[in-house]
Amino acid sequence: MEHEGLTKKIDAYLEENWETMVNDITTLVRIPSFEELDKAAEGAPFGPGPKEALTAALKLAADMGFQTHDAEGYIGFADFPGTSETQLGIIGHMDVVPAGPGWNFEPYAVTRKDGYLVGRGTLDDKGPSVVALHAMKFWKDLQDEGAVSQFPYTIRFLFGANEESGMADVQYYHKHYEDPAFLFTPDAEFPVCYGEKGGYDGVITSKPIQECARVIAEFEGGAATNAVPGIAHAVVKAEASELPAADRITITEAGAGLARIEAAGKGAHASTPDEGVNAIGLIVDYLLANGLCGADERAFLELDQKLLNHTDGSGIGIKSSDEYFGALTVIGGTIKLEGDRFVQTLDSRFPTSITADEISERLRQLTDEIGGSFENTLLMEPFLVKPDTPVIQALLNAYNEATGEDAKPFTMGGGTYAREFKSGASFGPEKPWIKDPEWVGMMHGPDEGVSEDLLKQSFKIYALTLDKLMQLDLQ
Repeated sequence: MEHEGLTKKIDAYLEENWETMVNDITTLVRIPSFEELDKAAEGAPFGPGPKEALTAALKLAADMGFQTHDAEGYIGFADFPGTSETQLGIIGHMDVVPAGPGWNFEPYAVTRKDGYLVGRGTLDDKGPSVVALHAMKFWKDLQDEGAVSQFPYTIRFLFGANEESGMADVQYYHKHYEDPAFLFTPDAEFPVCYGEKGGYDGVITSKPIQECARVIAEFEGGAATNAVPGIAHAVVKAEASELPAADRITITEAGAGLARIEAAGKGAHASTPDEGVNAIGLIVDYLLANGLCGADERAFLELDQKLLNHTDGSGIGIKSSDEYFGALTVIGGTIKLEGDRFVQTLDSRFPTSITADEISERLRQLTDEIGGSFENTLLMEPFLVKPDTPVIQALLNAYNEATGEDAKPFTMGGGTYAREFKSGASFGPEKPWIKDPEWVGMMHGPDEGVSEDLLKQSFKIYALTLDKLMQLDLQ
């Protein structure tokens, strides 16, 4: 089909089906699909929420006429058969991070306001997954009408259920199914990302702190390891009226002889920590500056400060960079008191110039010095596909045709499903150079939202992309 005619058909589908897409997004967003391993069951290995969202997504695909399969609740897929068994893949995820505090809108509903959809998952990743699925349906409709021939390759849309907390869904998939010849995920930024930094999560745990030596009665902050926390609070043994004021800090009474210290930072994704202000770090700085800690608490807080105040890793001795990915980043995502120990999680995005073993060794040295411990809880090695390959160029050309831009591919610090497959890329829908209104939150934070116009344009890009990928020799 010639380009102008194809563009008109894409626009017509979008005009006719946009409200259906919004309804489909709403169906998925209503489901609080965060991991709850304590509620895992047969067929629901990540808990009831991810299972319910996976089932709902597969029903949407089945209602569109696709062949669907639920792989024991780990992952599901919908197939659009081609003339060969060679597969092109699209993968989105139906799980989300917990809503967390600070929302001004209902987290598990879609609120439409001023051209935006707000709700947990509207951006990451239920909204983009729905528009990509509809791009697949667009081509199915044309084939059903006889307007185009059957594609040479089968398209398999994979619905993940564990992207946010370990990617055990794709680990299961690899054990039971062959990888597609190429795959993209609508779970990052445009124009197209061909490489991702290594991903490294860990947990710093303090030594046991005796009750008689504790000044800090409560400390909690952050909703996810892989996000700069915008909110944190601590309760300390002190008179609230005697504590000094500080920027971004609010102090109130919390009972007899107790003061509640709340910090208002700024949330950001772990891959772009300079865009945020770490609320846990604000609390730590305040506690140390005002002597609101015992000796063992101070030892932990001083180590935590080195982590939280230096997002390039220099504070904890892991600073590094390379020619492909640039500088390493590291953030502290969540903190809590578990019994008599502080537990701080961290997230690092690392280039090829440092290894995971080197990061682990350094952090264990630091925690050993304070009688604590360190555990590496997640590891993803750096992922790179050359930008001049035909598949990457197909995605890039589809983006540039749909937008009229002359954009170039890039690498990033975020971790997506693309790195888990033999050949893949992350492909939209975010455009970080376009600023949203102040009231629109980012992924993983409160008031997560996405522009309807951005999703509409993404649909057009994905529809064009499928056409271009089908013209390649992937056998």
